[in-house]
Amino acid sequence: MEGEKLPRISRKGIQEYLNKEMPHVELQNITAKGLIIDHACKGFVRCTFIIPPSASDAHGNWQVGAIATIVDIVASVAICTETAIIRGNVTMDYNISYYSSAKIQEEVEIVAKVVGNKGKLSSIRVEVKKKDDGELIAIAKQWTASNEFRAPWINHPSKL
Repeated sequence: MEGEKLPRISRKGIQEYLNKEMPHVELQNITAKGLIIDHACKGFVRCTFIIPPSASDAHGNWQVGAIATIVDIVASVAICTETAIIRGNVTMDYNISYYSSAKIQEEVEIVAKVVGNKGKLSSIRVEVKKKDDGELIAIAKQWTASNEFRAPWINHPSKL
Protein backbone atom coordinates (compact mmCIF):
# COMPACT_ATOMS: atom_id res chain seq x y z
CA MET A 1 0.00 0.00 0.00
CA GLU A 2 1.76 3.11 -1.23
CA GLY A 3 -0.59 5.66 0.36
CA GLU A 4 -1.79 8.91 -1.11
CA LYS A 5 0.12 10.58 -3.92
CA LEU A 6 1.98 13.70 -2.93
CA PRO A 7 1.63 16.73 -5.18
CA ARG A 8 4.21 16.88 -7.97
CA ILE A 9 5.77 19.93 -6.33
CA SER A 10 6.71 17.78 -3.31
CA ARG A 11 8.63 15.32 -5.47
CA LYS A 12 10.24 18.25 -7.25
CA GLY A 13 11.09 19.88 -3.92
CA ILE A 14 12.74 16.71 -2.62
CA GLN A 15 14.68 16.35 -5.89
CA GLU A 16 15.90 19.95 -5.60
CA TYR A 17 16.91 19.34 -1.99
CA LEU A 18 18.93 16.27 -3.03
CA ASN A 19 20.61 18.16 -5.87
CA LYS A 20 21.65 21.04 -3.61
CA GLU A 21 25.19 20.74 -2.29
CA MET A 22 25.16 21.06 1.48
CA PRO A 23 28.11 22.02 3.65
CA HIS A 24 29.49 19.40 6.08
CA VAL A 25 28.02 16.44 4.16
CA GLU A 26 30.51 15.96 1.34
CA LEU A 27 30.10 12.17 1.24
CA GLN A 28 26.33 12.45 0.78
CA ASN A 29 26.79 15.17 -1.88
CA ILE A 30 29.11 12.95 -3.91
CA THR A 31 27.06 9.78 -3.44
CA ALA A 32 23.64 11.28 -4.27
CA LYS A 33 24.81 13.10 -7.40
CA GLY A 34 22.68 11.78 -10.26
CA LEU A 35 19.96 10.24 -8.07
CA ILE A 36 16.59 10.76 -9.77
CA ILE A 37 13.28 10.42 -7.93
CA ASP A 38 10.87 8.63 -10.27
CA HIS A 39 7.93 8.37 -7.88
CA ALA A 40 7.19 9.65 -4.40
CA CYS A 41 4.07 9.30 -2.33
CA LYS A 42 3.36 9.01 1.38
CA GLY A 43 5.84 6.51 2.82
CA PHE A 44 7.19 5.38 -0.54
CA VAL A 45 10.00 6.48 -2.89
CA ARG A 46 11.30 4.92 -6.11
CA CYS A 47 14.54 6.27 -7.56
CA THR A 48 16.78 5.61 -10.54
CA PHE A 49 20.53 5.90 -10.30
CA ILE A 50 23.35 5.42 -12.81
CA ILE A 51 26.48 4.31 -10.98
CA PRO A 52 29.24 6.90 -11.44
CA PRO A 53 32.97 6.04 -11.66
CA SER A 54 33.53 7.81 -8.33
CA ALA A 55 31.46 5.09 -6.58
CA SER A 56 33.48 2.12 -7.84
CA ASP A 57 36.05 -0.16 -6.28
CA ALA A 58 39.33 -1.27 -7.90
CA HIS A 59 37.47 -3.83 -10.07
CA GLY A 60 34.87 -1.40 -11.46
CA ASN A 61 32.09 -2.67 -9.19
CA TRP A 62 29.76 -0.43 -7.22
CA GLN A 63 31.50 -0.05 -3.86
CA VAL A 64 29.50 -1.47 -0.92
CA GLY A 65 30.09 1.68 1.15
CA ALA A 66 28.60 3.79 -1.63
CA ILE A 67 25.59 1.45 -1.77
CA ALA A 68 25.09 1.77 1.98
CA THR A 69 25.31 5.57 1.80
CA ILE A 70 22.79 5.93 -1.02
CA VAL A 71 20.43 3.48 0.69
CA ASP A 72 20.59 5.66 3.81
CA ILE A 73 19.84 8.78 1.73
CA VAL A 74 16.85 7.20 -0.04
CA ALA A 75 15.52 5.87 3.30
CA SER A 76 15.69 9.43 4.65
CA VAL A 77 13.69 10.66 1.66
CA ALA A 78 11.04 7.98 2.33
CA ILE A 79 10.77 9.15 5.93
CA CYS A 80 10.40 12.72 4.66
CA THR A 81 7.39 11.68 2.56
CA GLU A 82 5.82 10.04 5.62
CA THR A 83 6.55 12.67 8.29
CA ALA A 84 7.28 15.84 6.25
CA ILE A 85 10.49 16.27 8.29
CA ILE A 86 13.49 16.79 5.99
CA ARG A 87 16.18 16.97 8.66
CA GLY A 88 16.50 15.67 12.18
CA ASN A 89 16.21 11.91 11.65
CA VAL A 90 18.88 9.79 13.29
CA THR A 91 19.59 6.22 12.19
CA MET A 92 19.27 3.94 15.22
CA ASP A 93 19.70 0.52 13.61
CA TYR A 94 20.89 -0.31 10.10
CA ASN A 95 21.11 -3.74 8.51
CA ILE A 96 22.03 -4.37 4.89
CA SER A 97 22.48 -7.61 2.98
CA TYR A 98 24.34 -7.70 -0.34
CA TYR A 99 23.33 -10.28 -2.96
CA SER A 100 25.15 -9.18 -6.12
CA SER A 101 27.11 -6.30 -7.55
CA ALA A 102 26.72 -3.74 -10.30
CA LYS A 103 29.24 -2.11 -12.60
CA ILE A 104 30.02 1.52 -13.39
CA GLN A 105 27.39 3.15 -15.65
CA GLU A 106 24.79 0.46 -14.87
CA GLU A 107 21.33 1.77 -14.07
CA VAL A 108 19.77 0.64 -10.80
CA GLU A 109 16.40 1.14 -9.17
CA ILE A 110 16.17 1.93 -5.47
CA VAL A 111 12.81 1.50 -3.74
CA ALA A 112 12.23 2.60 -0.15
CA LYS A 113 9.06 2.02 1.84
CA VAL A 114 8.20 3.07 5.37
CA VAL A 115 6.88 -0.14 6.94
CA GLY A 116 6.14 1.35 10.34
CA ASN A 117 5.87 4.77 11.92
CA LYS A 118 5.15 5.22 15.62
CA GLY A 119 5.56 8.93 16.29
CA LYS A 120 9.29 9.58 16.48
CA LEU A 121 10.32 6.02 15.53
CA SER A 122 10.17 4.80 11.91
CA SER A 123 11.11 1.55 10.17
CA ILE A 124 12.13 1.58 6.51
CA ARG A 125 12.83 -1.19 4.02
CA VAL A 126 14.99 -0.44 0.97
CA GLU A 127 15.63 -2.67 -2.06
CA VAL A 128 18.28 -2.03 -4.71
CA LYS A 129 17.89 -3.84 -8.04
CA LYS A 130 19.44 -3.68 -11.49
CA LYS A 131 17.03 -1.83 -13.75
CA ASP A 132 17.54 -3.98 -16.86
CA ASP A 133 16.94 -7.46 -15.42
CA GLY A 134 15.63 -6.84 -11.88
CA GLU A 135 18.53 -8.70 -10.25
CA LEU A 136 18.62 -7.97 -6.52
CA ILE A 137 21.76 -6.12 -5.38
CA ALA A 138 20.92 -5.31 -1.76
CA ILE A 139 18.14 -5.20 0.83
CA ALA A 140 18.30 -2.91 3.84
CA LYS A 141 16.19 -2.45 6.95
CA GLN A 142 16.61 0.73 8.92
CA TRP A 143 15.17 2.17 12.14
CA THR A 144 15.31 5.91 12.62
CA ALA A 145 14.26 8.30 15.36
CA SER A 146 13.25 11.91 15.00
CA ASN A 147 15.70 14.19 16.76
CA GLU A 148 14.65 17.51 18.24
CA PHE A 149 18.26 18.73 18.31
CA ARG A 150 18.70 22.27 17.07
CA ALA A 151 22.17 23.17 15.84
CA PRO A 152 23.59 26.19 17.68
CA TRP A 153 24.61 27.86 14.42
CA ILE A 154 20.98 28.06 13.24
CA ASN A 155 19.30 31.34 14.12
CA HIS A 156 16.15 30.85 16.15
CA PRO A 157 13.50 33.54 16.48
CA SER A 158 13.42 35.23 19.85
CA LYS A 159 10.68 34.19 22.25
CA LEU A 160 10.58 37.71 23.74
